[in-house]
Amino acid sequence: MGNSAVCGSIREKISWARKIYEDEGKRLGRDREAMQLLSALEQAVVNSKKAMNRAGVLDRCRTCDTAKGGSCCGKGIEERYDGYLLLINLALGVDLPEERWDERSCFFLSPCGCCLRARHVICINYLCKEILDHVSPHALRELQAIEGEEIETLFRLKERIKKILRMQNNLSSANQAHG
Repeated sequence: MGNSAVCGSIREKISWARKIYEDEGKRLGRDREAMQLLSALEQAVVNSKKAMNRAGVLDRCRTCDTAKGGSCCGKGIEERYDGYLLLINLALGVDLPEERWDERSCFFLSPCGCCLRARHVICINYLCKEILDHVSPHALRELQAIEGEEIETLFRLKERIKKILRMQNNLSSANQAHG
């Protein structure tokens, strides 16, 4: 189960995440710890977006993408994503794309920005030279502290989901051995 989540093309990882969500979503939804972490992640994502906006990062990224002809969200970034992270996005209500919107960009970049709620750590943490040169050190420190909470919560949720899926996989294997 785990190997399909981390190996393969982005479409294969999306397919894996959709299948697991369909098969196991209700069980994940009954796990109190997973639901608490999912709720905490939702709030952490909101807090990060607000901090990015306050620091002027969102405006700089939008300007770079529209006026300067590109963004940091280039084609290939999506390969860093695994099925577990995509599964978390499904649990957050994200409708994962079927196709890439722009052939030069990340699979998850849409006309309105990133379509994901739960992002890879590199997508959360990366700050280009343009941002580093134009955003105050104080604002950057605040942003990084808030994003650190998002990253930690995301890590804990991902590990909890892996544990739940392993427990189910072990239970299924035991039932097959005794069946």
